[in-house]
Amino acid sequence: MGRKKFTEEELLAKRDELIAAYNAQSPKSKKPAVLTKRERKLLGIGRDQGKAILRHAGVAPRKAKIVLDLIKGKPLDEAYAIVRYTPKAASEMIFKLIRSAEANAVNNFGLNPDKLYIAEAYANSGAILKRMQPVSRGRGNRINKRTSHITIVVKEKIEEEA
Repeated sequence: MGRKKFTEEELLAKRDELIAAYNAQSPKSKKPAVLTKRERKLLGIGRDQGKAILRHAGVAPRKAKIVLDLIKGKPLDEAYAIVRYTPKAASEMIFKLIRSAEANAVNNFGLNPDKLYIAEAYANSGAILKRMQPVSRGRGNRINKRTSHITIVVKEKIEEEA
């Protein structure tokens, strides 16, 4: 029923094959092969990026996406400037999240902070807090206070040689 667990030696012997399988998309589901956290760590997958996630942020995902779409693909300096001067409620949270992702990339994986850019930035829906507001004739209207899970991934820009 379960998967076979590889030993460290088997993983390192099959390293190239596993990384190729992980990077290739399956034709049916378009998703990469599933590796365990231990296998990804041994193979060094994910060591080229810094990631930060803010869960249960008190802002609706559609409002956070407005700011996130502005910074996708931008270098960090430009992303900081854009977020700093964007008058949205999510801007302050996203500014702190970019700083956290940058710190994770630099401190955990030793990436160069001058070459970092925002590779991915997205907001998914979180828990919805349901509230009631009284209205006329003894009734109540429901108010949905939406939360979001905001994720930012920074990677190092690879410069092509001319």
